[in-house]
Amino acid sequence: MNSNRTLSIHQPEDFLGYIPHMLGYWPEDSLVAITLQGKVLGATLRVDLPAGGSQQALDAFADHVRSYLIADEDANGVVLAVYTDAGWTDGSVVRQTIPLLEALEQSLDQVDLSVRDAWLVGSEYWRGAYCSDEECCPDPGLPVDRIKDSRLSAEMVYQGSSIGPSPASGFGRRRPAMPAVLDSSVQEAESRYEGRLLGGWRSEVCLDAVLAVWQHVLDSGGQPAAKRPGAAADVTGFLRATLKVPAWRDAVAVMAAAGIESAKSGAEAFGLFTGDESDNPPFDPRELGVPTPGIPTPAMAPTGSPGPADAFTYGDVLLGMQPEMPHWSHLDVLHHVLAGLCVDDEPGEVAAAAWTLRGWISWCKGSGSIAHACLTRAELANPGYRLAELLSEILGQGTICAWARRPGSAWRGSRNAIV
Repeated sequence: MNSNRTLSIHQPEDFLGYIPHMLGYWPEDSLVAITLQGKVLGATLRVDLPAGGSQQALDAFADHVRSYLIADEDANGVVLAVYTDAGWTDGSVVRQTIPLLEALEQSLDQVDLSVRDAWLVGSEYWRGAYCSDEECCPDPGLPVDRIKDSRLSAEMVYQGSSIGPSPASGFGRRRPAMPAVLDSSVQEAESRYEGRLLGGWRSEVCLDAVLAVWQHVLDSGGQPAAKRPGAAADVTGFLRATLKVPAWRDAVAVMAAAGIESAKSGAEAFGLFTGDESDNPPFDPRELGVPTPGIPTPAMAPTGSPGPADAFTYGDVLLGMQPEMPHWSHLDVLHHVLAGLCVDDEPGEVAAAAWTLRGWISWCKGSGSIAHACLTRAELANPGYRLAELLSEILGQGTICAWARRPGSAWRGSRNAIV
């Protein structure tokens, strides 16, 4: 996949074909706004359509949208897509939507973000919001397949992009990456490593070993080489066991985003370590094929990660405030690895931790709907799971991750620019 490829937009179908690939799913009952920096696409925002139809509710909604879009300081325009199934049968979809678009135009004009174009998209048809030409936008609209089969959508599929189910339709209920039953060899390995590790969860040496294995998994793209029969099951069991310690769970997330120095310094700042260390760790990472145990040297640190002088606090990293640019490739690998660590509808701490971290990564990418669906699954797996509750509160307040708000640090998947 070529991450430096520039894709070109020539027609509305290309804009609308780009949106579900950017979000990872086809929106429902949503407004999607994409800022423009000249001819280059900037930030993408998806929000639920307002529940109320009064002018006061529409104005408040428009101002809410504007408060997010102005984070793209280089933007000088915006395009809008309203996803709704209301009004297509009786032909009232335009009439129903125009008040919302007018409120958005008026609010965005106050900050010199002119609305360049807007489209209405249903499950079967789509049309330009301002188009009255029957040849261009026949009644009730153009078939949605023209979006799904657009040149840009086809090119993004060719580059490896895919569109998943909407969070509203039961995100994650049937994921091929999740087996129906946990393999017995994985269960045995998990139990074995749990007995060896969890008693030393406040040991600095033990955390070093845990992070060394996770770092190796991330560096290998989630597929460390199996040196012997059963090695893959051992790694999976080991990773599952480590997710049962909240402090280790957080350290793994921080390490993926900001580097191992931030993970270590943050754990020390929280007073995790007791100071009572054994000369020998309870686990040697080389057992799982990790070539060099312990903390990587600066020369071994992943490209793009902060150096020792740039260690950040857990709070700053988990809120997306630091570093300026997270290590997106490691976060992508972590998301993929977590998806394979638990079985479908599995209860317990491991599943709750995996779903919570996947929700956090989705929130960091600006995918609030997917994040909410993941956190819901986490709370179903383990009711009262604290980190899931805290992140759900953040999402409930409408907070967007700081990385997602800045065009320079926002996740763009395999796409760098579209003009």
